[in-house]
Amino acid sequence: MTVSNRNALVLFSGGQDSTACLAWALTNFAHVETVGFDYGQRHAAELAARKTILGRIAAGFPEWHGKTGPDHVLGLGVLAEIGGTALTGDISIGRRADGLPNTFVPGRNLLFLAAAAALASRRGIHDLVGGMCETDYSGYPDCRAETIEAMQRTLNLGMAEEFRIHTPLMRLDKAATWRLAEELGAERLVTLTIEETVTCYEGASMRHAWGRGCGSCPACGLRAAGYARYIEEKTSRIR
Repeated sequence: MTVSNRNALVLFSGGQDSTACLAWALTNFAHVETVGFDYGQRHAAELAARKTILGRIAAGFPEWHGKTGPDHVLGLGVLAEIGGTALTGDISIGRRADGLPNTFVPGRNLLFLAAAAALASRRGIHDLVGGMCETDYSGYPDCRAETIEAMQRTLNLGMAEEFRIHTPLMRLDKAATWRLAEELGAERLVTLTIEETVTCYEGASMRHAWGRGCGSCPACGLRAAGYARYIEEKTSRIR
């Protein structure tokens, strides 16, 4: 896909998935803006990583020079006010009574997309890019393709505009997400992902071979396992 004459707004958290989505958007769109959300999350280290990642992409990837636009951060503190989840309160990570992970923040992606669409409307942008994925994820119902498709219809009806929500990671597992980063930005992007992105429910930024995080939460487990598969597959290809 190449949409050379369109602009995009990337939902950019500062984590691995949204960094891959940013690279995908920069490859496929003429101009790319980013938006992050401060909702009182305990893993606010991701937000802190955003500026560094954006700065390194702007300076270190000449193929995307001039494509990056303004970065925005929107407050959605109502999610922390509602509380009751391990991502917005001092609650041990585990399972809810219904079997869903208690790291699931009800309505989070729906609010993210609604806020992003409102911002995009003001910016004259109609392509939204998000890192939702239903292949290698924690069971969140708002990451499903069906949910995203329904949300796109809702936004288009409710705002009388034609938005497109792109989810380039929807059918990828974590190993494939690493491969995508390599395909889009070569080893430079893989290295940047390891050195600067934070994908950790605890918000830890300890350095590991696969990136930054606590090393023990479910998000870190998925990322580490995906990186191990990526390296194993890459080694096999070289052989």
